[in-house]
Amino acid sequence: MKRPRLLITRPLPARVHERAGVLFDLTIRKDAGPTQGADLSAALAEYDAILPSLGDAFSREVFAAAAEPRCRILANFGAGVSHIDLAAAASAGIAVTNTPGAVTGPTADLAMLLLLMSARRAGEGERLVRSGYWQGWHPVQLLGHDVSGSTIGIVGMGRIGQEVARRAAAGFGMRVLFHNRSPKTVPGVEATQVPLDELLKRADFVVLTVPGGSETRHLIDERAFALMRPETHLINVSRGEVVDEAALVRALGDRRIAGAALDVYEFEPAVPAALRERDDVVLLPHLGSATRAAREAMGMTALDNLEAFFRGEVPQDRVA
Repeated sequence: MKRPRLLITRPLPARVHERAGVLFDLTIRKDAGPTQGADLSAALAEYDAILPSLGDAFSREVFAAAAEPRCRILANFGAGVSHIDLAAAASAGIAVTNTPGAVTGPTADLAMLLLLMSARRAGEGERLVRSGYWQGWHPVQLLGHDVSGSTIGIVGMGRIGQEVARRAAAGFGMRVLFHNRSPKTVPGVEATQVPLDELLKRADFVVLTVPGGSETRHLIDERAFALMRPETHLINVSRGEVVDEAALVRALGDRRIAGAALDVYEFEPAVPAALRERDDVVLLPHLGSATRAAREAMGMTALDNLEAFFRGEVPQDRVA
């Protein structure tokens, strides 16, 4: 039986390539950057399946340009699918899957790392030492914000949000508030569900773990920053477009919040100079799931989804 043709749009861990080569007639794009729209349209016409990742923007126009797509499934490498127009994929008869379970723990770990870095001004301190200008310890140098016993407000109580809540409560004795569109409980954690406005007013640390897309675009905007306190820190490990970056710059400039720690950006990979130049902002290069084990697991999950699909089954992680 002829093996389906699969395109992997960017290099993945070697074990993923090895397994994919056994299962499929495999092509691996060598460029590590996002695939451009015209190339995505061509791939839809040439391959039976595509394993894309964040930045490979499958827009309505990309699907429209592939008049008779050969592709039957996009097995996304990652949990978020805001870069794929799901309605257009469905209209073209193309299934979409993702890899949510593999990213949960590492992304929750990174959220806590960002929270701690922002609270304790770790980025500033590290830069000071590297600069060669550090003059030694003194009593009021780089005074930060206590984490233990403070209040965390988690926006979006999905898998990642729940893991952040567990780490915050068990590791640091934090009071946990959360906002979610539907009622939720967090097994093993004393957490209080509140309206978003209340969370923004009460939380010392606002952690964003919502999905991206039109429904959450600029969820944190000028009005949201006006509700926060001058002691509040904003942490974003969700999608960049959830935060209005221009409003964030103004809030920091006016000292309406104490700081921000970001792993994702509204116009990624572009990061405004107004953020890059601020000492009260921690900036990481989208490291949420960047552990060797997690990236291998993501690739293997994508291949599991592809195998199930070509066996005629409904993949466990189908989203469209």
